[in-house]
Amino acid sequence: MTGSAFDLAGKTAVITGGASGIGLAIARRFAAHNAAVEIIDLQQATLDAAVAELRGAGYDAQGENCDVGDPASVDAAFARILARRGRVHILVNNAGIAHVGNALTTSPEDFARIQKVNVNGVAHCSQAALRHMTAHGGGVILNMASTVAQSAIPDRFAYATSKGAVLAMTYAIAKDFLAHGVRCNAIMPGRVHTPFVDGFIAKNYPGREAEMFERLSLAQPIGRMGKPDEIAVAALFLCSDEASFITGSAYPVDGGTLFLR
Repeated sequence: MTGSAFDLAGKTAVITGGASGIGLAIARRFAAHNAAVEIIDLQQATLDAAVAELRGAGYDAQGENCDVGDPASVDAAFARILARRGRVHILVNNAGIAHVGNALTTSPEDFARIQKVNVNGVAHCSQAALRHMTAHGGGVILNMASTVAQSAIPDRFAYATSKGAVLAMTYAIAKDFLAHGVRCNAIMPGRVHTPFVDGFIAKNYPGREAEMFERLSLAQPIGRMGKPDEIAVAALFLCSDEASFITGSAYPVDGGTLFLR
């Protein structure tokens, strides 16, 4: 696809949580548009499988086992990536975990666990990327927020808090590093059909899987859940040179969830 729209040839893209779900869809899409893909993930077997898949398709892909909630782990992973690639042009902060519970049913330990990955992880990876980008002509950071950053759903106290913070970080980074040539945006997905959703339904609604899948699907005004690749297409646009005039923005990719329900 060299020379076509949204071409990422010559660019290194780091994708956290890139071994499954939305992250893997983004890795596939970026690789197909000629990026050198670096996947960061904590699950070694899943990471190995994702890298093997991309390489088997003829793409340039590597992986780093990394705990994004640990700044030392993040710095070490970025050091190895930079030693291999020389440059990081794109960072997609996709790694995240979910939790079900309201303000009274969420334990302090669970609250802290969600923030460590979803908030601290974004901060650590952004800091590592920014130290490099500001010294080498800029780059693009894309954060995976959520519609819950702007619109409440029941029993997502810790998760909604974390995604609100991700949205605030997006605006702060975009403002602070504009003069350094860094663009920073966010995507706010609605409910997307991933293996996590299937596992959540199976765990919490045994014997009612089909019923709950339909109910969750119809919660989006468009009448279905999103597909990981539909998020990946938006990510590709926002990280490409075609989006060079876009920074400090949050894009709903949500089947109408924020504004139509």
